[in-house]
Amino acid sequence: MNPFDTPERCALRESCGRFVRREIVPHLDDWERDGEIPRSLHKAAAAAGLLAVGYPEEVGGSGGDGIDSTVVTESFIEAGASSGLLAALFTHAIALPHIVAAGAAELVDRFVRPTLAGEQIGSLAVTEPDGGSDVARLRCRAVRDGDHYLVNGAKTFITSGVRADFVTTAVRTGAAPSGTPRTPEGRRGISLLVIEKDTPGLTVSRKLDKMGWRCSDTAELAFDDARVPARNLVGAENGGFALLMRHFVGERLGLATHAHSIAARCLALTVEYVRARSTFGGPLIGRQVVQHRLVQMRQRVE
Repeated sequence: MNPFDTPERCALRESCGRFVRREIVPHLDDWERDGEIPRSLHKAAAAAGLLAVGYPEEVGGSGGDGIDSTVVTESFIEAGASSGLLAALFTHAIALPHIVAAGAAELVDRFVRPTLAGEQIGSLAVTEPDGGSDVARLRCRAVRDGDHYLVNGAKTFITSGVRADFVTTAVRTGAAPSGTPRTPEGRRGISLLVIEKDTPGLTVSRKLDKMGWRCSDTAELAFDDARVPARNLVGAENGGFALLMRHFVGERLGLATHAHSIAARCLALTVEYVRARSTFGGPLIGRQVVQHRLVQMRQRVE
Protein backbone atom coordinates (compact mmCIF):
# COMPACT_ATOMS: atom_id res chain seq x y z
CA MET A 1 0.00 0.00 0.00
CA ASN A 2 1.12 3.53 -0.76
CA PRO A 3 2.13 4.93 2.67
CA PHE A 4 0.44 8.23 1.80
CA ASP A 5 -2.90 6.49 1.20
CA THR A 6 -3.42 4.44 4.36
CA PRO A 7 -6.95 4.66 5.84
CA GLU A 8 -5.66 6.84 8.67
CA ARG A 9 -3.97 9.30 6.31
CA CYS A 10 -6.96 9.40 3.98
CA ALA A 11 -9.03 10.36 7.03
CA LEU A 12 -6.43 13.01 7.91
CA ARG A 13 -6.70 14.46 4.40
CA GLU A 14 -10.47 14.67 4.71
CA SER A 15 -10.21 16.32 8.13
CA CYS A 16 -7.74 18.90 6.82
CA GLY A 17 -9.94 19.65 3.81
CA ARG A 18 -13.00 20.25 5.97
CA PHE A 19 -11.04 22.54 8.29
CA VAL A 20 -9.60 24.61 5.43
CA ARG A 21 -12.92 25.03 3.67
CA ARG A 22 -14.67 26.00 6.91
CA GLU A 23 -12.08 28.07 8.78
CA ILE A 24 -9.68 29.44 6.14
CA VAL A 25 -11.06 29.80 2.61
CA PRO A 26 -13.85 32.29 3.51
CA HIS A 27 -11.33 34.63 5.18
CA LEU A 28 -8.05 34.09 3.32
CA ASP A 29 -8.33 37.08 0.96
CA ASP A 30 -8.85 39.41 3.92
CA TRP A 31 -5.88 37.92 5.79
CA GLU A 32 -3.67 38.30 2.73
CA ARG A 33 -4.64 41.98 2.55
CA ASP A 34 -4.15 42.46 6.30
CA GLY A 35 -0.71 40.86 6.24
CA GLU A 36 -1.33 38.36 9.04
CA ILE A 37 -3.62 35.62 10.29
CA PRO A 38 -5.57 35.82 13.58
CA ARG A 39 -4.31 34.10 16.70
CA SER A 40 -7.69 32.41 17.00
CA LEU A 41 -6.84 30.28 13.96
CA HIS A 42 -4.01 28.62 15.91
CA LYS A 43 -6.45 27.63 18.65
CA ALA A 44 -8.98 26.37 16.13
CA ALA A 45 -6.35 24.23 14.37
CA ALA A 46 -5.21 22.84 17.71
CA ALA A 47 -8.79 22.02 18.72
CA ALA A 48 -9.20 20.16 15.42
CA GLY A 49 -6.10 18.08 16.19
CA LEU A 50 -4.17 19.45 13.19
CA LEU A 51 -1.70 21.93 14.67
CA ALA A 52 0.41 19.32 16.48
CA VAL A 53 0.55 16.57 13.84
CA GLY A 54 4.04 15.09 13.66
CA TYR A 55 4.94 15.85 17.28
CA PRO A 56 5.13 13.10 19.91
CA GLU A 57 2.32 12.91 22.42
CA GLU A 58 4.76 13.13 25.35
CA VAL A 59 5.46 16.80 24.47
CA GLY A 60 1.83 17.68 23.76
CA GLY A 61 1.69 16.59 20.13
CA SER A 62 -0.85 14.58 18.19
CA GLY A 63 1.62 11.91 17.13
CA GLY A 64 2.47 10.93 13.59
CA ASP A 65 5.61 11.36 11.50
CA GLY A 66 7.00 13.26 8.54
CA ILE A 67 4.59 11.62 6.12
CA ASP A 68 1.64 12.78 8.24
CA SER A 69 3.04 16.33 8.26
CA THR A 70 3.41 16.16 4.48
CA VAL A 71 -0.18 15.00 4.14
CA VAL A 72 -1.32 18.03 6.17
CA THR A 73 0.60 20.43 3.92
CA GLU A 74 -0.69 18.84 0.71
CA SER A 75 -4.27 18.71 1.98
CA PHE A 76 -4.33 22.32 3.15
CA ILE A 77 -3.16 23.63 -0.22
CA GLU A 78 -5.37 21.25 -2.19
CA ALA A 79 -8.39 22.56 -0.27
CA GLY A 80 -7.54 26.22 -0.96
CA ALA A 81 -5.02 27.41 1.65
CA SER A 82 -2.02 29.43 0.50
CA SER A 83 1.63 28.63 1.09
CA GLY A 84 1.89 31.82 3.15
CA LEU A 85 -1.01 30.66 5.32
CA LEU A 86 0.88 27.46 6.06
CA ALA A 87 4.05 29.40 6.88
CA ALA A 88 2.16 31.56 9.37
CA LEU A 89 0.03 28.86 10.99
CA PHE A 90 2.77 26.22 11.24
CA THR A 91 5.76 28.44 12.08
CA HIS A 92 6.26 26.28 15.16
CA ALA A 93 7.59 23.64 12.74
CA ILE A 94 10.81 25.67 12.66
CA ALA A 95 10.62 27.13 16.19
CA LEU A 96 10.08 23.98 18.27
CA PRO A 97 12.08 21.01 16.92
CA HIS A 98 15.35 22.16 18.50
CA ILE A 99 13.66 22.50 21.91
CA VAL A 100 12.07 19.07 21.60
CA ALA A 101 15.36 17.49 20.51
CA ALA A 102 17.31 19.09 23.37
CA GLY A 103 14.86 17.47 25.77
CA ALA A 104 14.80 20.03 28.60
CA ALA A 105 11.49 19.35 30.39
CA GLU A 106 11.15 22.93 31.63
CA LEU A 107 11.48 24.42 28.14
CA VAL A 108 9.07 21.85 26.74
CA ASP A 109 6.49 22.76 29.39
CA ARG A 110 6.96 26.51 28.96
CA PHE A 111 7.07 26.73 25.18
CA VAL A 112 6.34 23.49 23.31
CA ARG A 113 3.09 22.38 24.99
CA PRO A 114 1.33 25.78 24.92
CA THR A 115 2.38 26.36 21.31
CA LEU A 116 1.03 23.00 20.15
CA ALA A 117 -2.17 23.83 22.05
CA GLY A 118 -2.53 27.04 20.02
CA GLU A 119 -1.94 29.27 23.05
CA GLN A 120 1.44 30.67 22.00
CA ILE A 121 3.17 31.50 18.72
CA GLY A 122 6.85 30.77 18.23
CA SER A 123 9.33 31.74 15.55
CA LEU A 124 12.94 31.03 14.60
CA ALA A 125 15.55 33.78 14.18
CA VAL A 126 18.72 32.90 12.28
CA THR A 127 19.07 35.24 9.26
CA GLU A 128 20.82 38.58 9.84
CA PRO A 129 20.75 41.81 7.80
CA ASP A 130 24.39 41.65 6.71
CA GLY A 131 25.01 37.92 6.71
CA GLY A 132 22.07 36.10 5.21
CA SER A 133 21.55 32.57 6.51
CA ASP A 134 25.23 31.61 6.81
CA VAL A 135 24.90 30.27 10.33
CA ALA A 136 28.64 29.91 10.89
CA ARG A 137 29.13 33.64 10.26
CA LEU A 138 26.29 35.16 12.30
CA ARG A 139 27.17 38.11 14.53
CA CYS A 140 24.27 38.52 16.97
CA ARG A 141 26.12 38.02 20.26
CA ALA A 142 25.08 36.73 23.68
CA VAL A 143 27.44 37.32 26.60
CA ARG A 144 26.95 35.47 29.88
CA ASP A 145 26.21 37.77 32.81
CA GLY A 146 25.52 35.72 35.93
CA ASP A 147 22.24 33.87 35.48
CA HIS A 148 21.46 35.71 32.26
CA TYR A 149 22.78 36.39 28.76
CA LEU A 150 22.99 39.90 27.33
CA VAL A 151 22.02 39.74 23.66
CA ASN A 152 22.93 42.38 21.08
CA GLY A 153 22.41 42.34 17.33
CA ALA A 154 19.69 42.09 14.70
CA LYS A 155 17.73 39.49 12.74
CA THR A 156 15.72 39.84 9.55
CA PHE A 157 13.15 37.94 7.44
CA ILE A 158 11.78 36.35 10.62
CA THR A 159 8.57 34.44 9.84
CA SER A 160 5.81 35.25 12.37
CA GLY A 161 8.24 37.63 14.06
CA VAL A 162 5.58 40.31 14.51
CA ARG A 163 3.09 38.05 16.32
CA ALA A 164 5.53 35.68 18.06
CA ASP A 165 5.40 35.20 21.82
CA PHE A 166 8.93 33.79 21.77
CA VAL A 167 11.79 33.52 19.30
CA THR A 168 14.21 30.59 19.18
CA THR A 169 17.26 32.68 18.38
CA ALA A 170 20.69 31.72 17.05
CA VAL A 171 23.35 33.74 18.86
CA ARG A 172 27.13 33.77 19.06
CA THR A 173 28.39 32.73 22.47
CA GLY A 174 31.85 31.54 21.40
CA ALA A 175 34.76 32.89 19.40
CA ALA A 176 34.10 35.02 16.37
CA PRO A 177 34.88 33.37 13.00
CA SER A 178 38.15 34.22 11.29
CA GLY A 179 39.89 33.34 8.04
CA THR A 180 37.78 31.44 5.55
CA PRO A 181 33.97 31.66 5.75
CA ARG A 182 33.69 28.11 7.12
CA THR A 183 36.20 28.13 9.97
CA PRO A 184 35.55 25.69 12.83
CA GLU A 185 35.54 28.59 15.29
CA GLY A 186 32.40 29.98 13.67
CA ARG A 187 30.50 26.73 13.75
CA ARG A 188 31.49 25.90 17.31
CA GLY A 189 30.50 29.26 18.75
CA ILE A 190 26.73 29.18 18.05
CA SER A 191 24.04 28.70 20.70
CA LEU A 192 20.25 28.79 20.73
CA LEU A 193 18.32 30.94 23.18
CA VAL A 194 14.55 31.18 23.58
CA ILE A 195 13.87 34.91 23.84
CA GLU A 196 10.41 35.93 24.97
CA LYS A 197 8.51 38.79 23.37
CA ASP A 198 8.30 40.89 26.53
CA THR A 199 12.08 40.78 27.12
CA PRO A 200 13.36 44.35 27.64
CA GLY A 201 15.69 45.21 24.80
CA LEU A 202 13.88 43.12 22.17
CA THR A 203 11.92 45.15 19.63
CA VAL A 204 10.22 44.45 16.33
CA SER A 205 12.07 47.13 14.40
CA ARG A 206 10.13 46.67 11.17
CA LYS A 207 7.29 44.64 9.66
CA LEU A 208 8.39 43.66 6.16
CA ASP A 209 6.24 43.96 3.05
CA LYS A 210 6.63 41.16 0.52
CA MET A 211 5.60 40.13 -2.99
CA GLY A 212 4.15 36.85 -1.77
CA TRP A 213 3.33 34.95 1.44
CA ARG A 214 1.55 38.17 2.39
CA CYS A 215 -0.57 36.76 5.23
CA SER A 216 2.62 35.44 6.82
CA ASP A 217 3.90 38.33 8.93
CA THR A 218 7.66 38.82 8.55
CA ALA A 219 9.80 41.00 10.79
CA GLU A 220 13.13 42.58 11.48
CA LEU A 221 14.14 42.17 15.13
CA ALA A 222 16.60 44.24 17.15
CA PHE A 223 18.34 43.19 20.38
CA ASP A 224 19.81 45.93 22.56
CA ASP A 225 21.21 44.45 25.79
CA ALA A 226 18.24 42.08 25.85
CA ARG A 227 18.55 40.22 29.16
CA VAL A 228 17.65 36.55 28.68
CA PRO A 229 17.62 33.98 31.52
CA ALA A 230 20.33 31.35 31.12
CA ARG A 231 17.69 28.68 31.72
CA ASN A 232 16.35 29.58 28.25
CA LEU A 233 19.45 28.04 26.63
CA VAL A 234 18.47 25.23 24.25
CA GLY A 235 20.87 22.32 24.57
CA ALA A 236 24.52 22.97 25.37
CA GLU A 237 26.24 26.31 25.04
CA ASN A 238 28.05 26.51 21.70
CA GLY A 239 26.08 23.46 20.54
CA GLY A 240 23.48 25.27 18.47
CA PHE A 241 25.03 24.77 15.04
CA ALA A 242 24.44 21.02 15.04
CA LEU A 243 20.84 21.47 16.20
CA LEU A 244 20.15 23.97 13.42
CA MET A 245 21.74 21.84 10.71
CA ARG A 246 19.80 18.78 11.83
CA HIS A 247 16.45 20.53 11.60
CA PHE A 248 17.20 22.52 8.44
CA VAL A 249 16.66 19.18 6.70
CA GLY A 250 13.02 19.15 7.78
CA GLU A 251 12.60 22.77 6.72
CA ARG A 252 13.92 22.02 3.24
CA LEU A 253 11.60 19.05 2.85
CA GLY A 254 8.70 21.19 4.04
CA LEU A 255 9.46 23.93 1.52
CA ALA A 256 9.75 21.35 -1.26
CA THR A 257 6.31 20.04 -0.28
CA HIS A 258 4.94 23.61 -0.37
CA ALA A 259 6.34 24.10 -3.88
CA HIS A 260 5.03 20.80 -5.24
CA SER A 261 1.61 21.25 -3.66
CA ILE A 262 1.23 24.76 -5.07
CA ALA A 263 2.19 23.49 -8.53
CA ALA A 264 -0.38 20.70 -8.30
CA ARG A 265 -3.02 23.18 -7.11
CA CYS A 266 -2.25 25.54 -10.01
CA LEU A 267 -2.68 22.68 -12.47
CA ALA A 268 -6.00 21.67 -10.90
CA LEU A 269 -7.28 25.25 -11.13
CA THR A 270 -6.12 25.47 -14.75
CA VAL A 271 -7.96 22.29 -15.71
CA GLU A 272 -11.07 23.61 -13.97
CA TYR A 273 -10.81 26.85 -15.94
CA VAL A 274 -10.26 25.35 -19.40
CA ARG A 275 -13.21 23.01 -18.87
CA ALA A 276 -15.50 25.90 -17.98
CA ARG A 277 -14.23 28.45 -20.53
CA SER A 278 -15.78 28.22 -23.98
CA THR A 279 -14.50 29.86 -27.17
CA PHE A 280 -15.77 29.53 -30.75
CA GLY A 281 -18.45 27.09 -29.73
CA GLY A 282 -16.46 24.69 -27.58
CA PRO A 283 -14.57 24.40 -24.30
CA LEU A 284 -10.87 25.32 -24.26
CA ILE A 285 -9.96 21.85 -23.06
CA GLY A 286 -11.11 20.52 -26.45
CA ARG A 287 -8.26 22.36 -28.24
CA GLN A 288 -5.35 20.10 -29.03
CA VAL A 289 -2.69 22.67 -28.19
CA VAL A 290 -4.29 23.17 -24.75
CA GLN A 291 -4.39 19.42 -24.19
CA HIS A 292 -0.69 19.17 -25.05
CA ARG A 293 0.18 21.96 -22.63
CA LEU A 294 -1.85 20.32 -19.84
CA VAL A 295 0.01 17.05 -20.36
CA GLN A 296 3.34 18.88 -20.19
CA MET A 297 2.25 20.59 -16.98
CA ARG A 298 1.18 17.28 -15.46
CA GLN A 299 4.53 15.73 -16.35
CA ARG A 300 6.41 18.57 -14.66
CA VAL A 301 4.29 18.34 -11.53
CA GLU A 302 4.78 14.58 -11.31
